[in-house]
Amino acid sequence: MKRAARRPLLSLDRGLPPPLVLALSYFVCIFIGALLLWSPVAQTGNVSFSDAFFTSASAVTVTGLAVVDTGSDFTLFGQVVVALLIQLGGLGLMAFAVLLLSALGLPVGLPQRLILREDLNQPSLGSLAVIVRTIMLVALVCELVGAAILAFVFVPEFGWAKGLWHALFHSISAFNNAGFALYPDSLSRWVGDPIINLVIPALFILGGLGFIVVGDVVQARSWHRLTLHSKLMLSGTLALILLAWIGFAALEWSNPATLGGLPDTASRIWASWFQAVSPRTAGFNTIDIGGLHDSTSLMTMSLMLVGGGSTSTAGGIKVTTLIVLIIGTVAFFRRQTALHVFGRSLGVEDIMKVMALTTISIFIVLIGIFLISIAHDEEFLDLAFEATSAFGTVGLSRGATGELDTVGRLMIIVIMFLGRVGPLTLGFFLATHSRPRVRYPKGEVYLG
Repeated sequence: MKRAARRPLLSLDRGLPPPLVLALSYFVCIFIGALLLWSPVAQTGNVSFSDAFFTSASAVTVTGLAVVDTGSDFTLFGQVVVALLIQLGGLGLMAFAVLLLSALGLPVGLPQRLILREDLNQPSLGSLAVIVRTIMLVALVCELVGAAILAFVFVPEFGWAKGLWHALFHSISAFNNAGFALYPDSLSRWVGDPIINLVIPALFILGGLGFIVVGDVVQARSWHRLTLHSKLMLSGTLALILLAWIGFAALEWSNPATLGGLPDTASRIWASWFQAVSPRTAGFNTIDIGGLHDSTSLMTMSLMLVGGGSTSTAGGIKVTTLIVLIIGTVAFFRRQTALHVFGRSLGVEDIMKVMALTTISIFIVLIGIFLISIAHDEEFLDLAFEATSAFGTVGLSRGATGELDTVGRLMIIVIMFLGRVGPLTLGFFLATHSRPRVRYPKGEVYLG
């Protein structure tokens, strides 16, 4: 008698495409998280189901927008749930599932690998297992080291038990670019603290670079041996940080509501640095975001839209997308027919993917702003800022999120969900090649 072949767990309906299964997985995780946060053991009694659902969605999408105070409205159990949701959403649901199945010695079938590919935004199935191990190792090392260093700040102020938990929570939140803090003013009380201003940004910059880049840097240990993606990410990230740092300081230096209200020059420099890197989907703040000049808010919105790197905990259209757009624009004005960067060339398919991702992202943000502005009478800039922050999964807020009604909250949740899962779903369709059966004669369209 022949034994039946062992089927892999998490077998999926063949009729469901991987992007849909991935989106459903995130939604189920959000719903379960909302039920846990709504339970009496997780909250102090002031959290409605709407609050819990919004918090769960914000945590799973690693956004950080909040309608309740995480530190006071949730118990220790509730805060642990938020941290777990952040970890699941930041590192990827399927990455955890595949790691668990591998640890139990259970086979991982092709359907699971297809979903994992979408979750990690990878073009092939070949090295997914290696990528998952790299993700988990990098995350574990960075979060534990970050928590150990942050303990030097939190333990003296809150004691050993509470201080260690606060250090671990903020380390997890920072590395996953979530932006959740256990204090109503985020990290404003440590605006001039060197440890906070170095460790927290280091964590979310590492998480935002992408696990592939971090692994590539560790293995290559030389600029010339790095892949093209790593070179673009490192150079692009450095350029954006420097420009944002200088720009933020120049625009806000004399603003009494932000930098101008700080006691010394050192604090202003630290605050400028922190807020220059935080819009790259981190979401922490050490000054009042609502006090920013309109020009600074617009610059921050641009940084939030760009986001971090592919295969990372960050959101946005990604740094490499911006770089390819710039390279393509320069090539157009130079009348070049091919794109070259760091001794490598980029094909037409890369340009089409970038254009599709950017176009859809802009449409999502604009439609979100339009719908929210219809339902609410708050300042337009505040609403636009919240919608952009939600799509970029950033979490910075000018205060409008807490004033939204149920309809407004649902809109923000949808934008956060699309900002986290949308680009992954879009990548599935962009990766599907189809050859036209009919060739049409070339036409002429006048542009510009």
